[in-house]
Amino acid sequence: MDIVTSQMLRRALPLFTALAVTVLILAVSSILYLGREIFVPFALGILLSFILAPIVIKLQRHRVPRILAISGAILVATVVILGLGFLIATQVTALVGEIPSYRSTVEGKLRSLSESAQSQGSGPFSRAAVALEEMAADIQTIAAPAEGAADAPKPLLVTVEDSSSLFQTISAVALPLLSPIATFGVVIIFAIFILLQREDLRNRFIRLAGTDDLQQTTAAIDDAAKRLSKLLLFQLGVNAAFGAMTALGLWLLGVPSPVLWGILGGILRFIPYVGGFIGAGLPMLLAFAVDPGWSMVIWTAVLYLGAEALLSNVVEPVLYGHSTGLSPVAILLAATVWALLWGPVGLILATPLTICLVVMGRHVPRLAFIDVMFGDRPALSPPQIFYQRMLAGAPQEAADQAREFLRERELATYYDEVALEGLRIAHEDVARFAVKGERLETLRAATLELVEDVGTLRPSRRRRKTHLTAEAAAAVDAVGPDQEVTRIVQRKEDLAPEWRGPTPVVCLSGNNALDPAVTTMLVQVLERHGLGARHISLSELRKNPPARKDAEGVALVVLSFIEPLSTVHLRQAVREVHRVAPKARIMIGIWRQRDPAMLQELQRRVHADALVTTLNKALAAALEMSGQRGVQTPAPRLTPPPAVPANRVEAEASAVAL
Repeated sequence: MDIVTSQMLRRALPLFTALAVTVLILAVSSILYLGREIFVPFALGILLSFILAPIVIKLQRHRVPRILAISGAILVATVVILGLGFLIATQVTALVGEIPSYRSTVEGKLRSLSESAQSQGSGPFSRAAVALEEMAADIQTIAAPAEGAADAPKPLLVTVEDSSSLFQTISAVALPLLSPIATFGVVIIFAIFILLQREDLRNRFIRLAGTDDLQQTTAAIDDAAKRLSKLLLFQLGVNAAFGAMTALGLWLLGVPSPVLWGILGGILRFIPYVGGFIGAGLPMLLAFAVDPGWSMVIWTAVLYLGAEALLSNVVEPVLYGHSTGLSPVAILLAATVWALLWGPVGLILATPLTICLVVMGRHVPRLAFIDVMFGDRPALSPPQIFYQRMLAGAPQEAADQAREFLRERELATYYDEVALEGLRIAHEDVARFAVKGERLETLRAATLELVEDVGTLRPSRRRRKTHLTAEAAAAVDAVGPDQEVTRIVQRKEDLAPEWRGPTPVVCLSGNNALDPAVTTMLVQVLERHGLGARHISLSELRKNPPARKDAEGVALVVLSFIEPLSTVHLRQAVREVHRVAPKARIMIGIWRQRDPAMLQELQRRVHADALVTTLNKALAAALEMSGQRGVQTPAPRLTPPPAVPANRVEAEASAVAL
């Protein structure tokens, strides 16, 4: 009975876990929604402190006392925010007074659009014409009483007000201003205390993250905080530049209240995807009402499109890259959730707040699920992604990512660190018969197709700083730098005489379904580095046994196996090669084997000139065998060595900032 109960509980555990997570999410959402009057100022204070932290740190480095540095930064931020608020209020007041004068222009354009729609005949155009006529009639109806009232004499209305009504009037004007002023004051107070207690808060966060590796945790959190501060500061600067550009352009075009639209455009640009459209739509609507023609509307649209294209494609990549560290789906989801919880303010704060959560998830193990859900880094490792795509029969997707990867790294590095590692995972599934039949054939065919596609890519001889996809960037960071051997290309005149033939290297693949793909990779790597090679399968060789004259000009034979059947199988293959090509040197590639003791035992029992487990090692051994003695092998660089992050922590934080 106890066994049955435990089995039932074990089966029900995933359901209980899902219910617990659901309850937790609902509880946190309710707390954030009900406590938005407290949490919104606190969130704004955190973001303001992140923006001001680099300024405070720079002032402290110039020996400015901490209190003065914080006070100066807060004072500047307060003056800027209050100045922007005053400009917005002034511009809105002036615009409200000018709106009635645009009525005739709007009526004329609506009438023109209605006539144009009616001329298109029945259908949706006719319905649009009716709607435009109704809009024009509504505008005339609204404006008619005002015009009649202007012509008639206005009676003088005399009222007697006591002190209580005067107090009510003052309250009606002052009370709406108290809430934003109080919120602003709370934000400033939170920012001050966060800046004052920055180190203490960092230590508490380190304690939350764990103190097992204090040095690495401290470095990770400090580096992530600095990069997040720079990211928010850069975003603020870029959005401010966007606002200044659009305000100047609107002023030159003659659109009323250009400063208002510039400020709103810069603020709305914090909203992902839709913020730019909203910021452009409002001044375009006003241009529609002001200009009797259509040139102002068109030029306003061109202005916003040009400014957005310039900043998005030129300025932002130089400063902090295209990516915010969030996946596009996560940005949209975060914007929706924060807007539901905190309204318009949440919509603006969605991206910065979610970036903060992703940074926490990246460095706090207990919150790692946040990074998996919302981060733009792949959830799987590069070899796992490679294997998954081969299983799915999608070699073109893998080839696209390989093309991105090869902008920064060499072909041998991609094959060793991504493709070969993925095939090792695949071999484990094949060996335990988890992949067989049609799925195995799909895996084999997709891998061969990918290798053939990648082999046609020409090496890039000059590296350019380009933007990589999140997946390719993660793969480049994971594999590290190229090995030195990948930048050596042998010239034919520097090869030993027996290596100067068209194909001095013959690569023999085993009978495993994945052996031909790995052997083809090896052939491509050798040929790219100046060594002619060709691929033959052992089964094909045994069906058509070659004579000794067929082996003339062969300097090296490579026996390539994901995993050989046995040591006896290897020794037999070596004897067959010696019988056909006695002068050729022999290299054995066992691509799955990683145990040093096993490799040493194989080296002792199998008489071969080299035993390798990676394509880079195979390339290095072949290049060493091919060079003449006494002649230094030239090593012209295909590309300058790429810059490598100083440590793994910096690489991860760099991905967040990008």
